[in-house]
Amino acid sequence: MGKKQTKARWLDRALYHILSRLFLLLGRISPQRAAKIGDVIGRLWFALDKRHRKVAIDNLAMVYGDRMSSAAMRGFARQVFCNLARIVFEIGWSLHIDNVRNQKHFRFYGMHHLRSAQKKGKGVLVLTAHLGNWEFLLVAAAIMNMKFSAVYRPLDFKPLDMFFEDIRNTTGTKLHQKKGAMFKVLRSLANNEGVGILLDQKTKPSSGVLVDFLGRPAYTNMGLAILAKRSRAPVIPVFAVREDGCYSVRILPEVPFIDTGDDALDMIENTRLYNRAIESMITQYPEQWFWLHRRWEIRPVKRKNTVTAKKTVS
Repeated sequence: MGKKQTKARWLDRALYHILSRLFLLLGRISPQRAAKIGDVIGRLWFALDKRHRKVAIDNLAMVYGDRMSSAAMRGFARQVFCNLARIVFEIGWSLHIDNVRNQKHFRFYGMHHLRSAQKKGKGVLVLTAHLGNWEFLLVAAAIMNMKFSAVYRPLDFKPLDMFFEDIRNTTGTKLHQKKGAMFKVLRSLANNEGVGILLDQKTKPSSGVLVDFLGRPAYTNMGLAILAKRSRAPVIPVFAVREDGCYSVRILPEVPFIDTGDDALDMIENTRLYNRAIESMITQYPEQWFWLHRRWEIRPVKRKNTVTAKKTVS
């Protein structure tokens, strides 16, 4: 290993330890005070971060432009920044609480949907999104004593990626890097485990299908539909949102798999249903979704026979 690599690794480790201590310190702040501080930070972030502010407002205009004034959208976007800022404090707070004490902070709704899916013995594909505090789904799985793994994309900033990998592992969650995850996910399902998949971010046309999301076409990764078809594991939407001073874990009914006999059409129709499940929660808790992402950006198609949503089930 060269000197530059050694130095880079040393620096990454040093920054990782600094981040860990910082999150632990933030976790000492009471949830009530942290929420207030998060609002202040969120407002400051909104005022200073012109690029992400524009993305959020542009996204809101696409979805709510005919129902919301410019001033209302700006206020709504500000609230989105505030909710995201709270996540930092919530993660720090969770480091000081074990699963037994955590239970009083979580409310579970629709648990029977998950239990019914588990009884099928094929594992459970847990569909979720960047809504509320998605990191708390791992805590919720630990509280439910559920064997759980999650598909994730490593963060570009290595020290922060190391930190999140560390805290995710403390909940007993196994992590599968998105690239090359198919085999590992299928193996987890074969062991009747739950596997969490975030499906609300843009993807390349080569790995997605073009289906509606909140009323506008958006490329959506078809990996979940492929996994559901191969494994026949039930797909259960699960979300962790803030509600009445607690964290509500909302478990929705199973999304039935549509099998038309046409693989390409199956990818479209099932991915469309997954988007609808996510939409149903975003419309209930819109200020808690990650509007800072260019979800509807459509890139040029670079492959032949790109699957689009123009086909319909006959």
